[in-house]
Amino acid sequence: MTYLDLVKNLVDAGYLRTEHIINAFKNIDRANFVPRKFKKEAYVNAPLPIGHGQTISQPLTVAFMLELLAPGPSEKVLDIGAGSGWQTAILAEAVGENGAVFAVERIPEIAEFGKKNLSAYSLIERGRVRYICADGSLGLSQNAPFDKIIAAAAVRALPTAWKEQLRTGGRIVAPLGASIWLFIKKGENEFEEFEYPGFAFVPLVEGEEKNSRPLEYY
Repeated sequence: MTYLDLVKNLVDAGYLRTEHIINAFKNIDRANFVPRKFKKEAYVNAPLPIGHGQTISQPLTVAFMLELLAPGPSEKVLDIGAGSGWQTAILAEAVGENGAVFAVERIPEIAEFGKKNLSAYSLIERGRVRYICADGSLGLSQNAPFDKIIAAAAVRALPTAWKEQLRTGGRIVAPLGASIWLFIKKGENEFEEFEYPGFAFVPLVEGEEKNSRPLEYY
């Protein structure tokens, strides 16, 4: 199986529907974002470990969440729990040359891994992605407001910071428990909410932890 076979399967199954998101998937090979020992499994539709109890998400799940998020050209996106950088790179392709993705990862070793993976596409070097080692539950107030916010790890409740840092009309896609939720901001304190159950995620790492670093931009 090739990577394009994986993308075709996601299209045929209805998980990928939007042309520019499909093209973004095609342009970012998942094999460049998995640890060396899992390269042969890169095109399996399943999550894979990347160390420190974290995973690169199942392709089906990434496709489903990005279709809900609906990233568009020239938008500014906050990517929480960026991990391997695969979803980050797809987002950067989806928003295009005039867009920007701010990717936040709490675990320093995973942040280094993601930075290295993204270098295969020169996305950081070209200013398309800012990869930050920080507590994603706090959002990134200095770069707000964002057009879209997405989280790849589960939270118990949607952080207030994310709600505040989203522009009116923007979208948040995030796992809460075993469900993916879509939040559409209708007004300053008004959100339309949609739940999609039946998923599993690692929890978002929040707060201080051993070997943590201050806010660091790459």
